Amino acid sequence: MTAAMSGRTAFATPRYRLKHLQDYARAVKALTWQRQSIFAAVAVLTGWFFTPWKAELFFAIGMLCELADLRLANRVDRVREGDYKTMSKLMTGFVINTVISSLTIGIYAMWVGLTEEGVGLFTALFCLSAGAIFAAINNHQIVRLLVIRFVIYGVAFLVLTTRDLIVYRPPLTSELWLQFFTVIFVMYFLIDCSRSFLRMYRQDLKRLEDLQQEHERTKAALVVKSQFVAAVSHELRTPLTSIKGSLELVNTGKFGEIPSRAKHLLEVAGRNSKRLADLVDDLLDLQKLEEGKMTFDNQTIEVRSFLADAVNDHQGLADQYNVTLNIHLEDTPAVHVRADRSRLMQVLANIISNAAKFSMAKGDVDIGLSVAQGWIRIFVRDYGIGIPEDGKEKVFGRFTQLDPSDQRKCGGTGLGMNISREIMSALGGLIDYESTLGVGTTFYVDLPRVTGPEDRDMSARA
Repeated sequence: MTAAMSGRTAFATPRYRLKHLQDYARAVKALTWQRQSIFAAVAVLTGWFFTPWKAELFFAIGMLCELADLRLANRVDRVREGDYKTMSKLMTGFVINTVISSLTIGIYAMWVGLTEEGVGLFTALFCLSAGAIFAAINNHQIVRLLVIRFVIYGVAFLVLTTRDLIVYRPPLTSELWLQFFTVIFVMYFLIDCSRSFLRMYRQDLKRLEDLQQEHERTKAALVVKSQFVAAVSHELRTPLTSIKGSLELVNTGKFGEIPSRAKHLLEVAGRNSKRLADLVDDLLDLQKLEEGKMTFDNQTIEVRSFLADAVNDHQGLADQYNVTLNIHLEDTPAVHVRADRSRLMQVLANIISNAAKFSMAKGDVDIGLSVAQGWIRIFVRDYGIGIPEDGKEKVFGRFTQLDPSDQRKCGGTGLGMNISREIMSALGGLIDYESTLGVGTTFYVDLPRVTGPEDRDMSARA
């Protein structure tokens, strides 16, 4: 079997039948008004210049065919894959309707061309050519329907052009033969056009199938990747927690004095075990977010006390990087947001950690909030190196840092801000920043304000 025959056979298989029907039905519905306008225009023109009742009959039958086609197309939307019985019935309906519609056009064209003198033949041939072009462009999804139209239109073409040849038997030099050969050429051109559109349609189907297969392979690879990451992360978490806890206990000196050289090595090991544990935690969070399995225990949070807790929790980090955390809440009323407290704290921890890392020694990090138009904005401002204008993709990307040297200097998994953005999106808020190189950066998170218990108490007293 040749490749061409194999390709044609492939497109005739049951799994393609529904696709062909759906594409044909989509074209029917999309072009309904266009086809009806064409029928109306032909009927008006031929009725005005020739016989009105013929045009009216042609238009009436054409509209009935259009209505039948539209009803069949709407039924295609309800067909399920594998329902071959219904697909066969719909295909039969389209075939019958196509035969009636094509015969209507072909017979009317012959009627006008053979009974009306002079320009009638030109009008008939033109209408047949226009109908064949329209079919080639828009009815190539189902080959048998296209063949039906071309066979009927072809017969009409030949009847119109051979009738005078048979009646008058002109010499080969007559204009009637020129007319006949011109029509043959036009028919060949129309058939070639229809083959080209059919070939392009099948190529598009093949490309679509290839894309779908590639999509399925990609999905399978992502599933395997996700399972691998989850398995490795879970397997690493338990021993890492044990190692990290043991090193922390040893470094406290509770088990005796540690030699200075060993103490330095143990401190390095402790820091690196913490970084590795953070990476495992981030990977697990990322996995949960990708699979939609991260749970959120949303509750009403009073923002001022939440920020005070955040500053206290991260004082040790500030001391480590020799920066001062300043909280600015003096003129801010008690406001509330609806969020998961631990996840929101995770986001704020990532922001404060970055602000501390990239601040100058003995620098300041300002933390505060503002209220505007029903939204609460929590901001963290540092006066460090700043972020380049084109750095947003790296800031919120995965496993990325603004500068590899910064990554080595300050550490980090390159996942924190990406996870923070996903968390804020899940909480119905957003995270972003404003920055100027050499001046500093202000990260902020926005969440919708809600009415908390304190707000209700104040309203009741008022």
